Amino acid sequence: MRFGRSGGERQLAVAAMLLLAGWSGHVVAQSATAAVMPRSAEAAPANSATSPIPFAPAHRTIIDTPSAADAWGGQRSGSEATLSDRVVSYTIDATLDAAKHSVSGRERMTWRNRSTRPVHHVYFHLYLNAFANNGSTFFTERRVLTAHGRSRGTASLKKGEWGGITLREVQQGGITLKWHFVHPDGGPPTDHTVVRIDLDKPVPAGATLVLDIDFLSQLPRVVERTGWWGDFNLVAQWFPKIGVLELPGERGATQVRWNVHEFHFNSEFYADFGRYDVRLTVPSDYTVGAVGQLQGRPLQQDGKTTYHFVQGDVHDFAWVAAKGYKTLVGSWHGAGSPQVTVRVIYPLEYAASAAPTLKSTTDALSYFSQTLGAYPYPTVTAVIPPYNASEAGGMEYPTFFTSEGYKKIVPGTMNQYMSDFVNIHEFGHGYFYGIVASNEFEEPMLDEGLNEFWDDRLMQRRHEDLTLASPWMKKLGLTPSISGFLMERLGAHLERPADPLAQNSWDRLSSSSYGTTYTRTATMMHDLARRMGKGVMERAMRLYYQRWRFRHPSVADLRVALIDASGDAKDVNQVFDQYVYGTQSIDDRVADIDTREVLPHLGVLSHDGNSVEVDKPALDKLIARQRRAWHKAHPNRVAGSSGPFPWQSTVTVRRDGAPVPELLRVTFADGSREDVSWNDDRRWARFAFIKPSKVVSAELDPRQEVYLDANKLNDSLTTRTNGAASRRWTADVAAVLQTFYALLVTL
Repeated sequence: MRFGRSGGERQLAVAAMLLLAGWSGHVVAQSATAAVMPRSAEAAPANSATSPIPFAPAHRTIIDTPSAADAWGGQRSGSEATLSDRVVSYTIDATLDAAKHSVSGRERMTWRNRSTRPVHHVYFHLYLNAFANNGSTFFTERRVLTAHGRSRGTASLKKGEWGGITLREVQQGGITLKWHFVHPDGGPPTDHTVVRIDLDKPVPAGATLVLDIDFLSQLPRVVERTGWWGDFNLVAQWFPKIGVLELPGERGATQVRWNVHEFHFNSEFYADFGRYDVRLTVPSDYTVGAVGQLQGRPLQQDGKTTYHFVQGDVHDFAWVAAKGYKTLVGSWHGAGSPQVTVRVIYPLEYAASAAPTLKSTTDALSYFSQTLGAYPYPTVTAVIPPYNASEAGGMEYPTFFTSEGYKKIVPGTMNQYMSDFVNIHEFGHGYFYGIVASNEFEEPMLDEGLNEFWDDRLMQRRHEDLTLASPWMKKLGLTPSISGFLMERLGAHLERPADPLAQNSWDRLSSSSYGTTYTRTATMMHDLARRMGKGVMERAMRLYYQRWRFRHPSVADLRVALIDASGDAKDVNQVFDQYVYGTQSIDDRVADIDTREVLPHLGVLSHDGNSVEVDKPALDKLIARQRRAWHKAHPNRVAGSSGPFPWQSTVTVRRDGAPVPELLRVTFADGSREDVSWNDDRRWARFAFIKPSKVVSAELDPRQEVYLDANKLNDSLTTRTNGAASRRWTADVAAVLQTFYALLVTL
């Protein structure tokens, strides 16, 4: 998911941030009894065959223990009959009522109990119920988190615009079952996003459960991620979906537990891999796109068309049905991948975005396949929502994502950058959220953060910076730009991070703090790559992908992969302790430059056994004589070059945050330079130099590689007045202001 606002709002936000930062009502499923209160994972007796299976913790979610080697069935070799260990399968027949924006469905779910315990109850996500009323966990958290930071998904719903899922019937072997809403995370009783279904017969260890579910899903008007606007319907989080039963040794679990969190405001999703066999019936004049591959020709009858999609080895299914939309089709093939059909579904108002979306998607297919692993599916579908449904854009599902549209895309402008980056970002989720199926509820940095990091690398390879130019500015030759990684740094809240990167998505100070999951992770990984080496980081990320594809890693598993690939436990552990598990910051600075000429000494001096006392008048005469002699011998000397006496210069550096390896570069009056390494945990250090000429400037991180440093403006100091910095900042501010005014005109 992309985080933040869309279109012109984001462009204005970019300009404003640079300027200020310097460098830097629908019926829901019926409950038969009162809601069941949450149980923590630690509260239930371990390995008891009769006690209830507990929930994963609601708050103590940070994982620092690596998963067991056999977690999720062990590493996939590629020789298995299926890409993933298919725990669940869904066969769904669904019909869209386009006038009501509702979907009636019949679902047969088949699920395998991987544990050694009998299962008496199963838990399902009813995600759409987040949009049923403003007392849901989603809306309750939204009021708090957006009060302390900005976020997307802030629209208000009116009468007739709410959404939700109604469970009409659930059967096991022909027996109708009862269900109860539960609150695993202690959310409000008005939240109905998780339901417990009580089974007629328990599922023995290793056995399979089959449930037949009749449901009705009402799409909300688009608030965030899913919904309708006009004749556009993005149908996501739309069917009852079973939670994940985790086993000991998987993602920090010490006993069998249900990982089935409520739908939080900032959270996304987590599910078992399986197979989806879905038939979608819609009005015949609607365009349809979905997860997976279309089976045969669509069947038309009575003004409706039925589409049949199948996809294995994925963990979700979403689709779009929109009237008056067009489709642009391309193809891609890479080593180890099947022939991939790439589709872009778009409204006529954003026809200009279709071809660029196709191009950036195929570029992303190439890059991710080359750097991480071959793309394993035969399709990719990109959807561009209409203007008034922009909050349905920037979302990801396996083989299917939504982007954003522009009425005009001019090469070398901000519109092109934003279009390309969003496409690449949402496609990239197909790897970090899709194939490496991390838990987006509990560890969003593994998806949003790592994906952002890899996206920025692709943009860097394409030599595509964030250009702050509008088409009007470009005509005038005004094209200020900023690199993607620098943009991440500016939005990373590096001065005082509120939450560890490993924190879950809901225990955050604010939505802005959650947003640093993207920016601060990308910045942290950028700096770790600098310390490890570019090639080493590429090898480490490829190992992480190969080891955890079609499984579910934790943050601790990422750390192990980075160490195993690099052999650099010191740097990896330091960075993880400081930023992933901690909230430290970096702020190193050059505090002082002191210089003095090394002159002959006053007092009693000994030489060859003889002592002589030198007073000040005698010393002054000696110094003057030596200066005259030196100048006579060097009549053509350059100003600032050496003189008759050497200079002692002392540079003092201070550390106001966490230690980080730094390079100190000192420049002398004669133009020479010397680099010194500062790689220890001292809070301050002094470096002394005795040279023919004095130090005139000192700079930490001269190559501008330590992006985690909160304040880059104090990294350097000079003994000479230099107007270059002020001229540079004046020019930068002027460029931002020009961009800002140009954007006002274009909105």
